[in-house]
Amino acid sequence: MIHSPDICADLPRPAIPPFMIRSARLEDEAALTRLLTASYGTLLAKDYAPEVLAAALPTIGVARPSLLAAAGYQVAEAGDGALVGAGGWTWLGPTGGAAPMDWGHMRHVAVDPRHAGQGIGSVILGHAIEGARGAGVRVLSCLSTLTARGFYARHGFVDQGQVSLSLAPGLSFPAVQMRLVL
Repeated sequence: MIHSPDICADLPRPAIPPFMIRSARLEDEAALTRLLTASYGTLLAKDYAPEVLAAALPTIGVARPSLLAAAGYQVAEAGDGALVGAGGWTWLGPTGGAAPMDWGHMRHVAVDPRHAGQGIGSVILGHAIEGARGAGVRVLSCLSTLTARGFYARHGFVDQGQVSLSLAPGLSFPAVQMRLVL
């Protein structure tokens, strides 16, 4: 998730490390959970109330084995083996349910907050879009965070309006439905 420059102004901004994009593996679960929790916990703080974010992190900050096993989900791995980003697409949406046969879903795009705004998310998103197109996806749907709305819009996704995700009984999380026609 790319952020506006003011979100992490107090974080050290190391140079972007050399990284490669590879398919996620089940053994990435712990490292990906750390990445998602750090990314969402830091980068979403400007757009979500602290109590909403604290309640949501145990759900949105956890790597799901089904996502790690999806062919379209990838990680950005630095030369030292650290995950600096992740994201991808799947046929199944984050809330399940039915969708047209040629629709894919963007899922859990996140970047290490120390490297946010340096293009890692854009590289991951570009790989995901090309992979989805190659698999026959005609439309990519995305449940974006409020924070990532501009990031997806810069990459051609069209805002379909704000929605409220039910993450657990009594836990609603504001999001934005976005769509990209390939």
